[in-house]
Amino acid sequence: MRLPTALVVEPTDSTGAGRLGDWLRDAGLLLDLRPGTDLPDPESYSAVVVMGGAMGAYDDDAHPWLPGVRDLLRAAVGAGVPTLGVCLGGQLLAGALGGQVRPGDEGPEIGPGLVAKRDTAAADPLFGPVPFTPDVLQWHYDSVTELPAGATLLASSTRYPHQAFRVGEAAWGIQFHIETAPETVRRWAAADADLLAREYDWDVLAALGRWDLERVHADLEDVWRPFAQRFAELARVREYARR
Repeated sequence: MRLPTALVVEPTDSTGAGRLGDWLRDAGLLLDLRPGTDLPDPESYSAVVVMGGAMGAYDDDAHPWLPGVRDLLRAAVGAGVPTLGVCLGGQLLAGALGGQVRPGDEGPEIGPGLVAKRDTAAADPLFGPVPFTPDVLQWHYDSVTELPAGATLLASSTRYPHQAFRVGEAAWGIQFHIETAPETVRRWAAADADLLAREYDWDVLAALGRWDLERVHADLEDVWRPFAQRFAELARVREYARR
């Protein structure tokens, strides 16, 4: 008997599935981890997850595999496969379905923070039980400026309103990160320190010293591990319905 299996696209090694992958495995899913190239048919999977990456969602010239990921997401949504896009993955989901992604007008959104659920999230199968202002980890330079037609906005922040959305019945995009560990954030801060200082006059390493990353990630797990479990349950329902 085949176990429910999620296709997980990891565009770069630095932003893999991380703790989200661990939570999905703990919830009973097998994970088929793939880079952004040579992607299989999503209809043969119980779920699809697309993670983040340092590239922009519109950087097709530098990363010619990006259209293939958008095609994958479009096909997954069309087939009703439970789908989750995280940061870049969420931006690609929006772009694949007619939304717009551009560099953020308010500059980068970096570090621990909160988002606020919208009233429409109350009935959502994933976001319904999420606290009203859940902890998240932000690390993005681009943003979803226009949602796909018919999308449901689920969460916002004061600087960037499109923090989480659902398209159809079973596809979600989130702008923030839920998969990180403290060492992931420290690695990103070191990698982006020069860019943030040069382009935005901001010392991310000084900010890093003020962030209690262990506490932040404990709070993230409290909210987002159950979220991952609910997503895994949708994958199980799909798999059993296919038998």
